[in-house]
Amino acid sequence: MKKRYKVLIIIVIIVLVIGVAGKLIIDKIERDMEAVMLIEIEDVDLSTISDGVYLGSYKSVPIEVHVKVTITNHIITDIEITKHVTGQGQGAEIIIDDILEEQSLDVDLISGATYSSKIILLAIKDALS
Repeated sequence: MKKRYKVLIIIVIIVLVIGVAGKLIIDKIERDMEAVMLIEIEDVDLSTISDGVYLGSYKSVPIEVHVKVTITNHIITDIEITKHVTGQGQGAEIIIDDILEEQSLDVDLISGATYSSKIILLAIKDALS
């Protein structure tokens, strides 16, 4: 067999292996994201939370969120996203306005950024739990 054909066969095998691995990774990410969407987020009883600054985080590949939540007189006075690793979910960050207005985690997810919205809520829940 000519050397050129051997090289071509090796290249084809490498491309196939990369393709299969990529498909497996994408399938796992999709399953993980679907599982995140099934997580129920119970609202937080703010009357039981003392004044202070609380840190929380949540990660589900490819999204990671870290938050700093400030409570004053049993009211959420500030939520700062200190880290938000995401693809197209930056628009989800406006969910903070809804949480502050409602003083609740029981708010609608942001359309077009549902996964990031959910992970932001889970990070805030982590901070206040």
